[in-house]
Amino acid sequence: MPIQLKRIYDSYDEDDGVRVLVDRIWPRGISKENAKLDYWMKEVGPTSDLRKWFGHDPGKYEEFKKKYKEELKSGDQQEELEKLKKITKEHNKSIILLYAAKNKEHNQAQVLKEILDHQ
Repeated sequence: MPIQLKRIYDSYDEDDGVRVLVDRIWPRGISKENAKLDYWMKEVGPTSDLRKWFGHDPGKYEEFKKKYKEELKSGDQQEELEKLKKITKEHNKSIILLYAAKNKEHNQAQVLKEILDHQ
């Protein structure tokens, strides 16, 4: 099963597989109980500065991808990415990356999926 992406606000499905929230900030209006998470990997999310600069502007997405991939090469973000890669392998890619962004095509979960799909 390939890695899936889903907004945290979309309904929970028993067939979701391992549910991993990849946002640094907890999504508004969602209780931890209703989120039904297996993991919250907040350190893998983009830094606040990068997130604010990007602002989910599709015109900045390619530059955001480059900057975000660079961030993921060091520190806590790199450690968390390595944990995410391990979880992905352990579950044979049967995971769902959850995110809060309204834009389903231009967000950090898309970047992470790209990285994980090519490992």
